[in-house]
Amino acid sequence: MASIKTRNEILQYDLRYHGVRIRESSGLKTNRENKRLCEAKLRKILAEIDIGIFDPVDHFPNSKKLRKIFGVESCDAEVEPSISFETFAEQWFVEKRVEWRYSYMKTIRGTIDKYLIPTFGETPVEEITKAQILEFRVTLAQLAGKSAASTMSPSRINHIMTPLRMIMVEAADRYGFVSPWQNIKPLKEPRVQVEPFSFDEVKQILRRVRQDYRTYYIVRFLTGLRSSEVDGLKWEYVDFDRKQILVREALVQRRMVPTKTDGSMRDIDMNSMVLDALARHKRGAEGCSEYVFASSTGQPYSNRYVTRCIWYPLLKQLGLKARRPYQTRHTAATLWLASGESPEWIARQMGHTTTEMLFRVYSRYVPNLTRQDGSAFEKLLAARFSRSGSERHDFLRDKSLLKTHLNGI
Repeated sequence: MASIKTRNEILQYDLRYHGVRIRESSGLKTNRENKRLCEAKLRKILAEIDIGIFDPVDHFPNSKKLRKIFGVESCDAEVEPSISFETFAEQWFVEKRVEWRYSYMKTIRGTIDKYLIPTFGETPVEEITKAQILEFRVTLAQLAGKSAASTMSPSRINHIMTPLRMIMVEAADRYGFVSPWQNIKPLKEPRVQVEPFSFDEVKQILRRVRQDYRTYYIVRFLTGLRSSEVDGLKWEYVDFDRKQILVREALVQRRMVPTKTDGSMRDIDMNSMVLDALARHKRGAEGCSEYVFASSTGQPYSNRYVTRCIWYPLLKQLGLKARRPYQTRHTAATLWLASGESPEWIARQMGHTTTEMLFRVYSRYVPNLTRQDGSAFEKLLAARFSRSGSERHDFLRDKSLLKTHLNGI
């Protein structure tokens, strides 16, 4: 069925000829007048097809795809050579890397070199099909994951597919072909496991951890800082007068970089326990390093070393379930919620722009945060209609009387 469609606010012809789907841009912006012009041209095309005189290249002379399919390469017309996926991917990477943080750039570079170029390298970008992309994804799903007994996770696969999608969409836009990335949705990822520590578990950890790491874990458990934020924390960002930690930088892959997002740049209020611990820590580390938590050489803690040599051995010694150090951030959120702190305040401390994530991720760990059994309304009624003894009891049990009083409010 031939039709006129819109793509990126430009009218596009969509029809089939000799089993080939022709989707070509009209170059006209979407409006009523231009659509009438395109419809008139489409009627002419269909009439030419009916009487056998239709020449695709005559109607779409700038289409390299049609020139190639319908054998125009042999004529004297100049046809630009196709660009391979590898060549375009390298060009795209150079153009985009100025927008990215070093860690993200390194991740994308690794994905291109390890997965994308070996699969699509010499293939012209306009010849890559949706079927090839889906086949590539199936291949990824069969590769080994973090352990030999598992396969690559949906999350990892989605992270590999993302730069492929970006490259193909940009190539299609730049070279005038229709991107094969049509209705390819990301794989469904399981919800992130949030396993915060209880208050008693936090106390056990802080009592038993090595003394030289106690302040480090006090800050992690009671401020909600991300691993990269606490590892890269500098003394210049600890404001003892205002009792705040200023989050301005993070340590990612041994490099100091700006915070993850604009929302991540925030001022965290220090409670008395954090304030006292950092004050003692500063007196013992005066002049040793610009970093709050540093080794004897003045360099910031190695997250890998601390995790493997301090964190997991401590949990094992205490008989606690092994959990990633990032759970200290989740713990701070749940402890704040359980203590009745304002969700808006908690969101600011965590670096979230709204409270949506708090209630979506953490509320199930705080059973009294939101009552769902009607008891809160019952307490409101009891306070609103203050009665004594059995009279109040009978009032709350008698539904007909309750209805009468509610109608009178």
